[in-house]
Amino acid sequence: MPKASLRHRLPYAFAALLTAILFPITATILPNDYGVQPGLALIYATLEIAPLLLAVRKPLLAWTIALTAGTASALTIPQTAALHGVWPWPPTLLIAFLPMAFFLGLRSRPRTMLAAWAAYTAVSYGFDASDPQRSNGSWLIVTLLGGTLLLLGAALQKSDRAQRALDEQATISEAERARRTLLEERARIARELHDVVAHHMSVITVQADSAPYRIGGLSPEAAEEFGTIAATARESLSEMRRLLGVLRSEDAGQGGGERTPQPGVDRIGQLVEATVRAGQPVELALDRAAAPETLPQAVDLSAYRIVQEALANAVRHAPGADTRVSVTADDEGLTVLVVNAPADRPHVPLETTGTGHGLVGMRERVRLVGGTLDTGPLPDGGFRVAARLPYAAEAPAPITEPTAPTAPTAPTDKESPAA
Repeated sequence: MPKASLRHRLPYAFAALLTAILFPITATILPNDYGVQPGLALIYATLEIAPLLLAVRKPLLAWTIALTAGTASALTIPQTAALHGVWPWPPTLLIAFLPMAFFLGLRSRPRTMLAAWAAYTAVSYGFDASDPQRSNGSWLIVTLLGGTLLLLGAALQKSDRAQRALDEQATISEAERARRTLLEERARIARELHDVVAHHMSVITVQADSAPYRIGGLSPEAAEEFGTIAATARESLSEMRRLLGVLRSEDAGQGGGERTPQPGVDRIGQLVEATVRAGQPVELALDRAAAPETLPQAVDLSAYRIVQEALANAVRHAPGADTRVSVTADDEGLTVLVVNAPADRPHVPLETTGTGHGLVGMRERVRLVGGTLDTGPLPDGGFRVAARLPYAAEAPAPITEPTAPTAPTAPTDKESPAA
């Protein structure tokens, strides 16, 4: 049985066992020791002891019922009979009050606990003061020990609330981390796509500026149109550079790595060779026979980055495992497949935790070109990354970003959640 289920059921089992023990004793001692009529004694025994079954879920209601029934019972006890027993409460009711006090501390607010404890103490003291000869001070047991159990239950309730708050904060932090990872990866892709789009815009600018010199017999209207196209292209390039300045950090903007040409499918072979030199056995199958002469740059870059991240994951999480990389082309797009087998010997992964950037980046790149991505473990213990990158992509569908859960509402004034 799970620990959580056992913890949930144990209080109910304890309350049921205690009820089964105290009920027949109460129904016996009320008529024998306190002179209560047998039929009335059975009713009082039920109302005094049966609320134990409610105490786990509704301790305030159980306490109220038991205290009211005990008060009514004390008022009906004959004067002479009470001299031979514990008064004003029978010993079984005193015992029942103690777990009720503990459950009350677990579930109720401090002011509710104080009110319940004060009501019991006031009623008990009232009986004691009204007839001190019949009282032996037994009611102080619940006043002192029950108050201690109230405080213990309140402390456990506070500890449980603090633990729940920590769990909720951890969940919120995880959601925020996932959202930050997604945004960082999108910014990185945007920086890379700047180079792709900037290249095309630069070509448009050069062609529009040189058109009047390359093409003879252009009308003034056509030459003016080419000039407008060139000016618009230059303005677009300026806007893109300003946007890139926002996306780039200062360090990245000062470095020279951002100015290097973006890699593509043609450099996957170099990537595989570097991975092999690092000690990871990798087999490459590259088939571009059916691909167009020039791949769309977004597809070309995405294929390289997906293979790069998949190989990095294989090295981190399954060092030394056999890995296969396959990149095939057809008339409609590229298919990228990276599969690593389980390690052939016991090993300690180079990383046991990750930031989640890898798979997030793959999904964003595939979504950018309107493709599909399938990742997951294999039955033999390996891992598979399969991506389909079409040459002509539809507009990517919007993606739902992770959101942080809302905080729970505060408990009502009567009772708070179970500990």
